[in-house]
Amino acid sequence: MTQRLHLVFGGELVDPSGTTFKNVDDIHIVGMFPDYASAYDAWKSEAQRTVDNAHMRYFLAHIHRLHDENSEASPTAVID
Repeated sequence: MTQRLHLVFGGELVDPSGTTFKNVDDIHIVGMFPDYASAYDAWKSEAQRTVDNAHMRYFLAHIHRLHDENSEASPTAVID
């Protein structure tokens, strides 16, 4: 069975319509989860807990979709 890890994290944004964190040192790492359902539950819980702060936002990242640095990038990959 393929493992599909998900990371839930969040913090205060500079602008609620963007994705730039105000202070990356204050990013709240909720945790790593073994499946989408448990990650979604954790994300939803944190998002609802902070609903009164428009600048606070939580994200759910699909870690299993990250590319391997030793592999050639796909044509749609963004390389810095």
